[in-house]
Amino acid sequence: SEPVARHEAAFVEANDEFILLGGRSIRPVSIYNPKTQTWREGTPPPIELHHFQAFEYDDKVYIAGALTGGWPGETPVPNIYIYDPAQDEWSVGPEIPEGRRRGAAGAVMQGDQLYLVCGIVDGHRGDHKDWFDVYDFKTDTWTQLPDAPRPRDHFQASIVNDKLYAAGGRLSKVGDDAFSTTMGQVDVYDFKTGEWSTLATEIPTQRAGSYNFAWGNEVVVLGGESGTQVPAHAEMEALNVRTNTWRSLPSMIEGRHGTGVLIYKGAIYVASGSGNRGGGPELTTMERFELE
Repeated sequence: SEPVARHEAAFVEANDEFILLGGRSIRPVSIYNPKTQTWREGTPPPIELHHFQAFEYDDKVYIAGALTGGWPGETPVPNIYIYDPAQDEWSVGPEIPEGRRRGAAGAVMQGDQLYLVCGIVDGHRGDHKDWFDVYDFKTDTWTQLPDAPRPRDHFQASIVNDKLYAAGGRLSKVGDDAFSTTMGQVDVYDFKTGEWSTLATEIPTQRAGSYNFAWGNEVVVLGGESGTQVPAHAEMEALNVRTNTWRSLPSMIEGRHGTGVLIYKGAIYVASGSGNRGGGPELTTMERFELE
């Protein structure tokens, strides 16, 4: 079996199953059981949700900092959306404060707190943000934190050793050079000092629409799209946060952007996404890589 083709979506593990959800248009959730190695379909979301970094919390999948609607004027989704795999049900979660809503943002969890960083307000046309906010699930409160050193969108964030890393992304715009505004800077927020800094070492392969994860003392970035090539990127590169140096890891079998990555029993999995920069072809393949 195979998942529903999609891109600008997310891939998350919850309750020992892999959840592929969201993307352009409204499509059923795709659920993979690693024990039976089969896919099945779940309930579609109540609205179109795309361009987000999803996360698992309390055995549910949360979507924050998403966009909805068609290119190029997509609009930020005003609420967090929640998918419960056990019940195969969607619900509308906390409201994002008006004036702080954006999509294509980085969204990561630490403890009971969601950190939402950067993003874009006006779809793919502009109004890029350097905003940084935290939502506390226990107190149901939002707090504004210090702005990031620069705006960016179409990226993902990771937390390693009590620091948040924003790597990859671009300043999206419409035009012939729409894919050329990628950035190499890696911005880091130190939760202990409450301050941002920018690493001297840039990401080796600039790309947006990439996805990343934390592994030991490394932030790993893979996939993406850029103005340097039509095929989606297959590169996988890891930043050692102790030495602030990058290393290259084996590239994916198939380049892809606009999806997510999950870790399950010492291996990473990626699925779906777009095989070229832009909107297609949408893929139905899944790849697995054993981490060292």
